[in-house]
Amino acid sequence: MLNTKPKNERIEEIKTNGYQLDFGTVFESAFENYKKIALYAGLMLLVFSILSSIVMLTGLVSYIGIEHLEEFGNKMKQLSTLKVMPLEVALPLNAGLIVFSAIANPFLAGFLKMADCGEKGEEFHVATMFSYYKSPYFLNIIMAVFSISIFGTGLAMLLEYSGFGFAGTLTTLLLSFLTFLAIPLIVFGKLSAIDAIKSSIIIVSKQPLVLLGLTIVAGIGAALGIFGLCIGIFFTWPFIYSMNYVIYKSIIGIDDETEVQKTANKEI
Repeated sequence: MLNTKPKNERIEEIKTNGYQLDFGTVFESAFENYKKIALYAGLMLLVFSILSSIVMLTGLVSYIGIEHLEEFGNKMKQLSTLKVMPLEVALPLNAGLIVFSAIANPFLAGFLKMADCGEKGEEFHVATMFSYYKSPYFLNIIMAVFSISIFGTGLAMLLEYSGFGFAGTLTTLLLSFLTFLAIPLIVFGKLSAIDAIKSSIIIVSKQPLVLLGLTIVAGIGAALGIFGLCIGIFFTWPFIYSMNYVIYKSIIGIDDETEVQKTANKEI
C-alpha cells in the first residue's frame, strides 16, 4: 500500500474515524509474508540467541566470580521457592533485563525490515538486522523500550509487593499489547519515541478485539515451534514479526521511498 500523506495526518484520521481491519485478510497476508522470511529469520534468531546467551553468561560469571557460581546457584534455588522476590534482588535483575531489552530491540526491529524486504521482493542480508542501529531510529527505539519497560515493570512490582501479583501481570500484558505498534511506528513512520507510544495506544484502542485476536493467534503459531525439539521455536517465532508488520501495513501503510521520491521530483 503506497501512502503519500504524512503519518501524523493518517493517525489523526484514525483518531477521528477509526479504521477497518479484516482478521482473515491480515492473517493470510502475515502467513504469506512469514513464508518468505521464515528460514533466514529463524537462523538469525537462533544465532542471536546463542550469542546473547554467551554474552549474558560471561557477564554473570565476571560479575559473580567463577568461585561463587555454586553459591549463586543455591541462592537462586532458594529464591525460586519464594512467592515474591526480595526487592534487593528484583531491582538489579529487572534493571539488567530492561537495559538488555533496550540494546537488543534495534536488532529485533531488523525482523520488521526483513518482513518489509520480503513483502517487496527485495533481498535481505545480515546487515539488514542492523538497519536501525543508526540515527534517528536507535535513540528513539531505546527511549521507547525504556519508557514502556520502566513504567510497566515499576507498576507491576508495585502491585506485586502490595499483594496483587496477578493484577501486576495483567497490567504488564495490557501495556505490551497497547504499545506493540510503537516500534513499527518508529522504524516505518519515523515518529519520536513518545509520539510512537501515544499513537500505538490510540491505534490499538480503536480495534482492540481484532488486534488482540491476531496477536494471540500469532503467539500460538510462534509457540508451536516448541514441539519441533524446542529448536523449532526459532523458526516459528518470526511469525510474530510478520504479523506486526502486516498489521501496521494494513492500518497505516508502508511508504515506497522510491516512488515517493519520484513523485517529489515530478512536482519539482
